[in-house]
Formats: sequence, C-alpha cells, structure tokens
Amino acid sequence: MSLNLDELKNEILAHMESEGFVVFHGYSRLAESDSFVAWDTDRFPDYRKFLAAARSAGVKLVVFHSREFSATHLEDAAEHLEESDLSVEERRSIERRLRDLRSYEGFTCAVELSFDYDGRVYLFNLRSEWYDDYLDLVEELDGALPDEQEDGDDSMGGYYSKN
Repeated sequence: MSLNLDELKNEILAHMESEGFVVFHGYSRLAESDSFVAWDTDRFPDYRKFLAAARSAGVKLVVFHSREFSATHLEDAAEHLEESDLSVEERRSIERRLRDLRSYEGFTCAVELSFDYDGRVYLFNLRSEWYDDYLDLVEELDGALPDEQEDGDDSMGGYYSKN
C-alpha cells in the first residue's frame, strides 16, 4: 500500500478534532516503554478504528507524533557507510539507494498515535514504504560496522559478567 503520509497526518488531526479528542503533540513513544501494545497496521491500517478503540476505552487524550525525513537521516547513513566493512560493489549499491532516498527529504515518513490505558501504551504507527526501505538500509549498514572491541579484549579484567 502506497501512503501519502503528508496528507494523512492532516486528515488524522482533523478527524481527532472533530471527534473531540485532546491532541497532545509529543515525541515518538516507540522506544519509551517495554509495555506498549502495537496496533496491527498491516491488517488494520485505518486510524479511525484505532481511535474508535481509544474512545470505547474512555480515552480522551491521544499523543500525536509525525516524523519528517531529513538530510540528517541520509548523512547518518552515509557516515555509517564510510565506517562499514562493505565491498566496493556493496558501497556503490547503497550509495545509489541513498541518492534515490534524497528525493523524499521534507516528506512525512511516519505517523504515530498513542494513548495510555491501564498501565500500558497503545500505539498506532504507520510508516511509508520508502522509509521502511531506509530503515532496512540502516540495519544493513549497522550489521556491516566493524566490531568495537576484539573478542579477547576484556577491558574490565573479567570482573563484570558479560550477561
């Protein structure tokens, strides 16, 4: 499914206002908690159903977050590419992918809604397909970074467990 998240974020905000939700413009809560429950946006991508569930649970305040794709994303990936142990061919392929992604600078790459209920964070997170491609690329680069510490180097003298 191809998403125009720039249009969708405005649609979501208008819908939330018309439904009487209090919109709190906050940061992403994905990394905030171990106890979040993620909405299945693959099978149920309609934000209205998520908000209907929130309303049925008596929720009035919903955290809204959107992420814009910026040059910083690409600069960080290019920095990782420089530090990586990839072959020349792999580097060229990733450089092409990064150039292709440059056309998305300034576009919304993710929209997140969340609310708290009964000690848990309930989360609705949509990402564009091209942003998923970017995240896959970053994961690939992270896997190609050289190890920081040699296997035999034990800087703490073996005092602390490696658990």
